[in-house]
Amino acid sequence: MVRFNFFQGTITMISDFMTGQNGEGEGCYKLISVEDGAGNSVNFVVSPTTYFVDHAMVAVGDRITGYYDGNAPVPLIYPPQYRALVMVKESSSQNVKVDYFNSQLESSDGMLRLNISPYTQMVLTNGQSFSKYPGNRNLIVIYDFTTMSIPAQTTPYRIIVWC
Repeated sequence: MVRFNFFQGTITMISDFMTGQNGEGEGCYKLISVEDGAGNSVNFVVSPTTYFVDHAMVAVGDRITGYYDGNAPVPLIYPPQYRALVMVKESSSQNVKVDYFNSQLESSDGMLRLNISPYTQMVLTNGQSFSKYPGNRNLIVIYDFTTMSIPAQTTPYRIIVWC
């Protein structure tokens, strides 16, 4: 099971990331360096399968949140280098939570509970409609407001099911 960890900060550099020995993946992978403003930095390896919320194009200076698998092995280098699973370009008009949601639609960290409405759009990462119950799955949840309760509750306007 994927354990979603994240790192949030400002992009300081984007460069090509070389894979393979004969250049077959040349230009398909990127290395995105991110600093959080407190002296911490990471490098995200972005592949063609990395999901960018809203298919956002990112550039140096953008604030982003990169999600990676906290259970995956990583090379022992500094700054840490993670394989990006999901990237979110920050926006003041929406909040995003990437996590595993149980059968009661509560996130694995217990901080967010979802209330599905008839207006909640549910799609797969390829944009196609998702018609089953979204519980017990990895979800990318896009919402605006939450309650002040614990866990906070929200009615998301879009749920992307990450199969």
